[in-house]
Amino acid sequence: MCILAKQRYLCIMCVSQLFHIINVMNNHVISPKFNENGGTVRRIRSFVCRQGRLTKSQQYALDHYWMEMGVNYQVHTLNFDALFGRQAPVTLEIGFGMGASLITMATALPQHNFFGIEVYLPGVGACLSNAHKSGLSNLRMMYHDAVEVMENKISDRSLTRLQIFFPDPWHKARHNKRRIIQPPFVTLVGRKLAVGGIFHMATDWKPYAEQMLKVMTASKNFRNISYQNDYVPRPKNRPLTKFEQRGQKLGHGVWDLIFEQIA
Repeated sequence: MCILAKQRYLCIMCVSQLFHIINVMNNHVISPKFNENGGTVRRIRSFVCRQGRLTKSQQYALDHYWMEMGVNYQVHTLNFDALFGRQAPVTLEIGFGMGASLITMATALPQHNFFGIEVYLPGVGACLSNAHKSGLSNLRMMYHDAVEVMENKISDRSLTRLQIFFPDPWHKARHNKRRIIQPPFVTLVGRKLAVGGIFHMATDWKPYAEQMLKVMTASKNFRNISYQNDYVPRPKNRPLTKFEQRGQKLGHGVWDLIFEQIA
């Protein structure tokens, strides 16, 4: 290949990579919603879009690995079989942070498919980077509001497992309405999980754990797998994170709740 041809090829590759990272960056995590008069409808969200600075490795991962493992929020409903190129049980993790637990679980269960949703872009970049280093082929991720994805992009009864570990507890009473574990969301989860599917939650904030238990117990679609109908010890398949280890050293408690979808 001549020098000119090589330069043209490199330019095309650079433009292609730039297009994909711009697509990720412009993939707004919240889709606008309008009323009948064209005005914007304000919705309560369980998260705040934090603006974190990307490290070089995170930026590199977004530039080079998004095409491999990233999924843009588009008009079509997700087809997990097509997305992963095989038929296998699907675990969805909402708010995977930097991706430590998601990558550990995907590595431990190569026969399962894992799908993560996160709105913190540095976390997405970190997860992409570490997943690539681990050589994972059973992991995909999306940068968008998880509730919107659940409502519009995930087919009913398509999930084997859904997990939310350490969601924002919204400590102040006036902010409790922002907590993601609320009756409407639980109803939504019940539709997306297959019968017998598992909904696993964990929190280090006791008042939130109590709210989770109250909301889940009130749902007719789920059965608590705890013999005491409250909390369960941390199961071995949920990795112990550095954040949790630090909390344990300080005497902080962690509460795991696991419910089975029954209807």
